[in-house]
Parts: sequence; structure tokens; C-alpha cells
Amino acid sequence: MVCSSSASQTVALKRCRSWVLCLFFFLMVTIISMVADGEPVSPPQRVLLKTYSKHVEIDNGIVKLTLSRPDGMVTGISYKGLDNLLEVRNREINRGYWDIVWNVPKRKGNIEIIRGREYRVIREDDEQVEVSFSRKWNSSTPHGNDDLVPLNIDKRFVVLRGSSGFYTYAVYDRPRGWPAFELVQTRIAFKLRKSRFGYMVVDGTRQHVMPEEKDRRRADQLEFKEAVLLSNATNNHEDKGRVDDKYQYSTENEDNRVHGWISFDDRIGFWQITPSDEFKVGGPLKQELTSHAGPTTLAMFHSTHYCGDDLQSTFGEGEPWKKVYGPVFVYLNSVESGTGVPQLWVDAKRQMEHQVRSWPYSFPASVDYPPAHQRGSVRGGLLVRDRYFKEGTSFPAASAYVGLASPGEVGSWQTETKGYQFWTRVKANGSFSINNVRSGVYNLYAFVPGFIGDYKYSELIRITPGKDIVLGDLVYEPPRDGPTLWEIGIPDRSAREFHIPDPNPKFFNGFLANPKNRFRQYGLWERYAELFPQNDLIYTVGLSDYRKDWFFAHVTRKIIGEENGYKSTTWQIRFHVRSIRSGMYKLRVAIASAQLSRFLIHVNDPRRTVFRSGFIGRDNAIARHGVHGLYWLYSIEVQSRWLRPGWNIIFLTQTKSSSPFQGIMYDYIRLEEPPLL
Repeated sequence: MVCSSSASQTVALKRCRSWVLCLFFFLMVTIISMVADGEPVSPPQRVLLKTYSKHVEIDNGIVKLTLSRPDGMVTGISYKGLDNLLEVRNREINRGYWDIVWNVPKRKGNIEIIRGREYRVIREDDEQVEVSFSRKWNSSTPHGNDDLVPLNIDKRFVVLRGSSGFYTYAVYDRPRGWPAFELVQTRIAFKLRKSRFGYMVVDGTRQHVMPEEKDRRRADQLEFKEAVLLSNATNNHEDKGRVDDKYQYSTENEDNRVHGWISFDDRIGFWQITPSDEFKVGGPLKQELTSHAGPTTLAMFHSTHYCGDDLQSTFGEGEPWKKVYGPVFVYLNSVESGTGVPQLWVDAKRQMEHQVRSWPYSFPASVDYPPAHQRGSVRGGLLVRDRYFKEGTSFPAASAYVGLASPGEVGSWQTETKGYQFWTRVKANGSFSINNVRSGVYNLYAFVPGFIGDYKYSELIRITPGKDIVLGDLVYEPPRDGPTLWEIGIPDRSAREFHIPDPNPKFFNGFLANPKNRFRQYGLWERYAELFPQNDLIYTVGLSDYRKDWFFAHVTRKIIGEENGYKSTTWQIRFHVRSIRSGMYKLRVAIASAQLSRFLIHVNDPRRTVFRSGFIGRDNAIARHGVHGLYWLYSIEVQSRWLRPGWNIIFLTQTKSSSPFQGIMYDYIRLEEPPLL
């Protein structure tokens, strides 16, 4: 700029300074905003897609994703110039893949690694690349598809500009008229590079240097087939004498938001982030695998773990179905040399929170994944009213679980597998809001920690795009006939509050030393026979303490000297009644888990059977280090003439006894007197 006088030059300089200051503040605000969002300060490189004859590469300057073509296997993940983070010694089909386990009548356990047959570019621009690898099932030649599950499957991968990771999701589609089959499990698995990743993080309390697969191969096989005793570990002296079992790393859906692996040498983290449970089965308490020795990390969408065959999706002849699994996010991060590796975990949690806030995502291109403006919401309040609690007044159901799931019976959300579920927790004042719900018809379900049973709203709820449904206050009246004579435990659908013994020192795992994980130690079922070597458990109401005297699992007892010999066990509840009231008593037995069991109840006379459960349970939670599986509630009438003034005994017998893993975990037991007039 040329000025004709010093005065004009002064004015011009002031204007320049003003523009420079404005520009400076604009840049500073932009930089601060980008740093706060965890994004790189420098302008991110645009997303580039390169297509070759047998593979494709998607590169945003931070992460480069390599996918086989047209299979759609993740064959390579490069990060910040580091070469492949996946195990290069594995075949390309065994590095990063979607798979599915399914059955057809008279044929069990088909395992299919899902291979695409058609490759398509869905979106390609500077901001985003989304690619598809799909395969169709040919309904005209069903016998030529015997190795394929009868589904059309479209796997998608998405890389965004400036993102330190990638997203993946899939659409499973089954048109009308196709043959029957059962869906058992589907997931994503990543096999990480053994030479890099050795430290696994499940959550804030379960973090550990993991054994290698070769250590497991040299280990001693334990009674439960997935568990080994690392007696010959070589690379990590801490592993020697430790039990390794992938089920020790399970967690509930509601807590399964982020887990992963850390490479100490490279100071990088590989994280599996699941921002929503809407596409998972079994509700918020369903337990799933996370990671295990390999190193392997998993995103589990559907499985029968901790529930058994009740969690299989059974599709009848000709039944149509469609479901979107995901998206989930694979996040990569790093720290500078000299800084603490725990920062990787802190940053991963921060990124998880960002992904959760961003749900539902706006970028997936599939018409089957609805963005926020195509979803609806439900809100209201939930109260509890128990005529024998708090003088029968209604009060907020604080911390209750409230959810939408496919229409069904009371409590059917536990075993609902074909649709979507949307859950939230009730606030202290009793209010709840379920947001970002897919269009459809649902039942509203709830259960309240501290009270037995399940709630279901009497009317169907129809969600449409943009609609906010206000229900007002709903009232749950839990099962109750009369006042409590006595109770054992806490009605929270878990056996966690009962006595969980110290593990056998031979099987102690320091990785699980935190009291929160006490129940995850291996072999706890064996401690029952050690604590009760001759006689079974006897619990005396008023004298015993369920936290110390009620064993967490009603298991079998191994017969010393007999190979594979076990016998059933009978527990006793002894209680005193001053006087017997006329009318009907009610025994409420809530079960947190059952494995191939049948239990009988006798009152006073062991020959008087007042209840037979029938054959129940395939959740295997005892062997898999859980304190709950599927929830069962039984309400049993006890005639007053069966009781007597003074001491009485209720006998609980678990009759099945062919293995150490058969048994029942009680959630809560209560005897109610006849109702007051």
C-alpha cells in the first residue's frame, strides 16, 4: 500500500494492525477449539483413496487403511508412518475381519468369515471416503450357498478427514422367502502385531501385560477348557503361575465402551470404541468378551455368552429381517517419548466420550442408518409403589433402567435379539429421557435395582422421525402379597453381594486383585466343598450374614476319590416364626444365573416338595467368572399349615450334578406373610 503522507501512513498502519489482531485472535480461537476437540492443529490432509487390482488404500495422513478387494478384509493399518499394526505373519484373511456363527436345522456351528464379492465406492471427496464390500446370497440356488449364511451382507468402512482412526459397520439383510436358520454370533476381530502390542486394557481396574499365544500352548490345561495355568511362561515372569482365560476380561454392555492394547516400544494405543448399544442384543447387563491373548481385540454385536441358546436369533422359513450393526470406531493414539503411557488410556476415554456425544453419526451413507433428525424420543417419569415399603407411597425409581425394545412379554428384552434396544438410567427425581430412537414400534420396559421383577408399559410406543413422546409419570408396583417375614440378599439381578471366597492360591491372578473383580478369579466354585466339606450350607435368619455366610453360587460337590464324580447339594434356610397366620405365605426366589440346573424346594419336611423348577439355564456364568446371567423370578405359594410356631426350615436342592459348573446363583430370596387386611 502506498500513502501520500505520514498521516495517511499512520492511519493505514492502524488499520493493518487491526486486521492483523483480528486475524490473530481468529486463528487462536480456531487452534484452541481444535485442540479441545482432540484434533491436530495443522490443517488436516484430505482423504485419499487409491484402488488397485486386489486391494484399496484409504489415507488421511494420520491413518492408512488397507483392505483386500473385493473381500473387504482389513489387511493393514498404518499409523503416523508406522508400518502395519496388524499381525503380518497371519494370512490376510486372519488380520481384521467380520465373522458370523450360524446354524441350519440338523447342522450346528457354521463359522463364516464374511467375504465381499462386490466392491463399490460409496463416497469419495476431500472430507470422507466410504467403501462397501458386499455379497449376496443366491436364493435361486440355495444348495450352492451351503457355506454361506442366508443373508445379504454389506460391510462398510469409513475414514474421515483429520480423524485418528476409522469406522466400520454392516447391514445384514434377509428378504422374504428365504430358508430358516439361526444366528448365534457375529462380531469384528482384529489380530494385532505380536511384536508390538503386549499390554491389554479392559477398563480402569483390569490392565495387564498379557501372555503370548505360545505361552498358552505351553500352559497346563485347566478344568474349564478356555482356561490355562501359565506354568511355562517365558517372556513375562509375572505370568508364571497365573491363570489366563478370555472370560476374565468380559464386561457388561453398558460398560463396554472402550478397550484396547498399548505398545510400550512405540508408545501407541489401539482402541475399540463402541459409542452405542442400540444394535447389541440382551440389554444393558448382557456380558460380552472384549480382548484376549493373541493379541486380539473384539467388537461383539451378537452372542450367546452368559445366556445360552435363549440368545440365538431363530428365523423361520420365509421370515424377512434387516439390521445395521455399528458403526464402531477404531481409534489410534500416541504419546511423545518421555511422557507417561497411562496418558494413552486417559486420551482413549476422552475420545470415547466424544464419540458417544456424537451418536448418532451424521456421516454414514447407508439409507439403513438413520441420522438424528430421522429419529424420535420418549420421556417421562418412573415411580415405585410397594404397599409395604415407605407406607405404600409412590417415590422416584432413582437409578432404574428404562428401555425400548421389540414388543413382547414382561422381561422379554433379556432375550430379544432381532431388533434394536435403547436404554437409559432414571435420574434421582424419577425422570428419564430416551433419545435418538430409530423409527418403529416398541414396548417400554424397566427394572429397578432394590426391587424384584420387571415393568412393562401397557401400550405400544410408535416412534416416528422428529417426534418427542411424553408419557408422564409411570408407576411400577413390584410383585408383593404381604409384609416381609425375612429376606436374603439384595434384589439387583446379581450374586455380587454374597460371599465370594478367596481363590485357591494356585490359581490367584494378581490382575484381578481389585475387590471389584474378586468374582472373576478362576476356580471359585471349588471352594464350596472346602468351606463345607461334610455338610451343606445352613443359613439362619437373624444370625447369619448373607455377605459372609451365603456362598455366591449353589454348586455341586466333587466326590473325593471318584474321577469326574459330583453330587447334588441341598441348602437350608432356618427361620423362626412366633405365630402362624392364616392364609397363604409367598416365597419369592429371584435367580441371577442358572447352568443346566433343576432345583426343588421343600418346606420343613424333605419329602414335601412345594416347587420344581424344571430344567433351566445355559448361561455358564459360573465357569465364565460372572455373577449373573439371565434373570429368573419364581413366586411360590407356601400354605400356612406347612409352617409351625418356632423354628422352620426351607430346603433348596439343586439336583443336577454331572459337572462342577452346574448350579444356580441366587439374586434374592424373600418370604412374605399373608397380606394384612
